[in-house]
Amino acid sequence: MALKCGIVGLPNVGKSTLFNALSNNKAEAANFPFCTIEPNVGIVSVPDNRLQILEKLVNPQRVLPTTIEFVDIAGLVKGASKGEGLGNKFLGNIREVDAIIHVIRCFEDENVVHVAGGVDPVFDKEVIDTELQLKDLESVEKKILKVQKIAKTGDSEAKSHLKVLTEVKEALDNGKNVRSLGYSADEADAYADLLLLTAKPVIYVANVDEASVTTGNAFVEALRTDVASENSDVTIVSAAIEAQIAELEDLDERQMFLDEYGLSDSGLNRLIRASYTLLNLITYFTAGVQEVRAWTIEKGWKAPKAASVIHTDFEKGFIKAEVIKLENYQKFGSEQACKEAGKLAIEGKEYIVLDGDIMHFRFNV
Repeated sequence: MALKCGIVGLPNVGKSTLFNALSNNKAEAANFPFCTIEPNVGIVSVPDNRLQILEKLVNPQRVLPTTIEFVDIAGLVKGASKGEGLGNKFLGNIREVDAIIHVIRCFEDENVVHVAGGVDPVFDKEVIDTELQLKDLESVEKKILKVQKIAKTGDSEAKSHLKVLTEVKEALDNGKNVRSLGYSADEADAYADLLLLTAKPVIYVANVDEASVTTGNAFVEALRTDVASENSDVTIVSAAIEAQIAELEDLDERQMFLDEYGLSDSGLNRLIRASYTLLNLITYFTAGVQEVRAWTIEKGWKAPKAASVIHTDFEKGFIKAEVIKLENYQKFGSEQACKEAGKLAIEGKEYIVLDGDIMHFRFNV
């Protein structure tokens, strides 16, 4: 399943530098607003050492990790909801993503201008929040007018939707993001077609200087305090460090570089994993001599639906799933050995796939 995250933020907060480090697509990075005009897209592998474990055990012809698509979207300015800067185009690009990576500047550098004149992460966050809320408010108000007419005829669904939409409008009027309202999936149907910007899940990326990459700083703490009520993740990243790491081809050299800064893993790997977790996704594997491959599904999916990400025929003609746990594959060394040891389970249509399952599907169409 395709997963897309949009990297957003004010101009000159480090979005394009971060994007360049994330992917092999090199977006132009420059010290002026709107350097990114069209959204740059990069496909990034999800780091997963379980693939390396399976590769050693199976010795396949190829290994295919699961991926996330990152979109570097043009910087936003105050007034974007009314078309300022690249406003409408920017907001349209955000509607297309599954989650938002909100990059916020948490470093001082007199050589990098700030559009607001000074570094203030809470102010920066509020600027973008306000513009997204205003755009959502515009969409919700238009739909309320349509639903009101239907509700007057006595339509029960319209009445239910109108109640939710009215509550959403009130929340937006009061500066709240829709994702903080906690609606159930059924309730969210009232506005699902609007692809509301503030309903999308978000990760805040605190872009810090090199000295603050392990400990954070006062800017990071201010941001954490401000978003505490949202139950959103704040990931500390130094885009400058990540850009240097991205230039190193050798994995040992990368690790040595990380060790110099006291880091066990790169900020980008943590960001990728956090993005995966944010959207409630897990990974299962298929393993054979032709390929070892990771597959992305939503947590809680049953076996037939999980099989559909390989091919829709797998779901339509599902018969059974053969499942091996990774720890057993490691212990016994092969699928055949697991089978002989009674560690290959035969599961039916009601089996809920777990993260890390190694699966083989039987189907008939």
